[in-house]
Amino acid sequence: MLRSSAARIIRRLSSASSVRLRRPSFSQDCRRRPLSNTIARSKALTFSEHSFIPFAPASAANNVFTASFSSTPFHSASVAPHHDHDSFNSQVTSDHIPPYCDNAASKEEEEEEDSALPPRYSTATDAYSAIELALDSVVKIFTVSSSPNYFLPWQNKSQRETMGSGFVVPGKRILTNAHVVADHTFVLVRKHGSPTKYRAEVQAIGHECDLAILVVESEEFWEDMSFLELGDVPFLQEAVAVVGYPQGGDNISVTKGVVSRVEPTQYVHGATQLMAIQIDAAINPGNSGGPAIMGNKVAGVAFQNLSGAENIGYIIPVPVIKHFIAGVEESGKYVGFCSLGLSCQPTENVQLRNHFRMRPGMTGVLVSKINPLSNAHGILKKDDIILAFDGVPIANDGTVPFRNRERITFDHLVSMKKPNEMAEVRVLRDGDVHDLCVTLQPLQPLVPVHQFDKLPSYFIFAGLVFIPLTQPYLHEYGEDWYNTSPRRLCERALRELPKKAGEQLVILSQVLMDDINAGYERLAESQVKKVNGVEIENLKHLCQLVENCSEESLRIDLDEERVVVMDYHSAKVATSRILERHRIPSTMSSDLMNEHSGPKHESACLS
Repeated sequence: MLRSSAARIIRRLSSASSVRLRRPSFSQDCRRRPLSNTIARSKALTFSEHSFIPFAPASAANNVFTASFSSTPFHSASVAPHHDHDSFNSQVTSDHIPPYCDNAASKEEEEEEDSALPPRYSTATDAYSAIELALDSVVKIFTVSSSPNYFLPWQNKSQRETMGSGFVVPGKRILTNAHVVADHTFVLVRKHGSPTKYRAEVQAIGHECDLAILVVESEEFWEDMSFLELGDVPFLQEAVAVVGYPQGGDNISVTKGVVSRVEPTQYVHGATQLMAIQIDAAINPGNSGGPAIMGNKVAGVAFQNLSGAENIGYIIPVPVIKHFIAGVEESGKYVGFCSLGLSCQPTENVQLRNHFRMRPGMTGVLVSKINPLSNAHGILKKDDIILAFDGVPIANDGTVPFRNRERITFDHLVSMKKPNEMAEVRVLRDGDVHDLCVTLQPLQPLVPVHQFDKLPSYFIFAGLVFIPLTQPYLHEYGEDWYNTSPRRLCERALRELPKKAGEQLVILSQVLMDDINAGYERLAESQVKKVNGVEIENLKHLCQLVENCSEESLRIDLDEERVVVMDYHSAKVATSRILERHRIPSTMSSDLMNEHSGPKHESACLS
């Protein structure tokens, strides 16, 4: 009996080994530089080697419910190439082997029991199933990227090469993370078991949800490739297997874990808050963009982990993925996630509820601030109590029911709506209940949180460099940018809301020294208020006011009542020699150049 039991255990171990070594892939030495990005950085959240901060004030401008974010470190799971080949094909260990219980069953009974199970899952765990599905679906992505230099906006930083993962979805497309291909200049993909890399193009990219779609034109690449189907949001403690190409080796890897939590989470790359799934499977650099498989379908996309903790990773759930893909299919491009543009306060205090005439049994949240650009502005009012959204009651803590006795903040319901879709909002106003309709739209903050895949705007006049304030510019001050960047600019970036469409906060970022601007160098890092007495709306407006100046002197009013005055003709002449001295190709960025053609732009760009 013991001998036959031992034989059966050996057979099971042997079958597990054969699964592990079924499709070996080739290893190669990739000697590349590490990833670096100039996107949102701080002590709180980290992206690769750099840091991000969850912007509660900026979130208040765009999200429905302002949650209190913890300063918990997260890491995205992209990776710079490595040289370590002491790795494995898949991280399938002996604890994944089904436990064997010794009993009196004969070999025939055991085989009959196995044959009763569905084929492919007869004796395999989810990890083995994931391997079978992933071999012809998961690809390795090689990205060459170059991010802008926001201190010198007319040039880029040196290029970097990074790696990530992706998988095939219906329609001959590859789904991956946005941060894997952010600021890309060249993208290659390689399928499992192949030494060939194929050129890929980015069809659509959504930085808020950290998702991107790649396409490969080569028909040879698609031979023997199969797509993965999207499943549902897994329940707590359901098993998932994360497949990808993490650091530590060049071959495909599979790690197994269970679902620990489902709730809105800060997305490090996009600095937004959307639903995410926390799992206890290891998500390491390089796993970014790989699928998390449950059964024979995709439960999510791996994208970040928790720094300082072991085996705490996060995957993007299927509802967010479907929202992204549906928007791309309907409009041909990424459309974003909708927002009511509200900042809301919980009403958990009894006296607060009594003050706003909330009757017994009523629950909801208090509207404290409304974005002027939101469609809710003019429909909802400050001090309204939002009782329900699309018929779903909102609790006093801002949550709504979600699945089996779970709760989730109600801004998830808002984010899943399509642009221009109508939402029904029930509010309590001055003791009366009103049913209102609001058209939802994605909203942009006054100061952009990120600016990937585009060059920054700038305008140079007499050595004065003007730019619109962005958070990536503040991130150039280092990982501790929140404390090292100019305090007044940082506070405005995080707290101020736009008053009208197209508004920008324009600053004098630096002064390129010359006789014409001597003495003004200490005025750098100041906000520009007026040009010749006219309040500026954005950088384009400032450029027009300067270029069309008809007075002898040009006066620029800055914050804190500081003033810059120059002789206009002398300043225009000085601009050309300053550009030549600093090897700057143009007085303005390409986006502004399209608005200025003819003699005016030529005279400003003489070299």
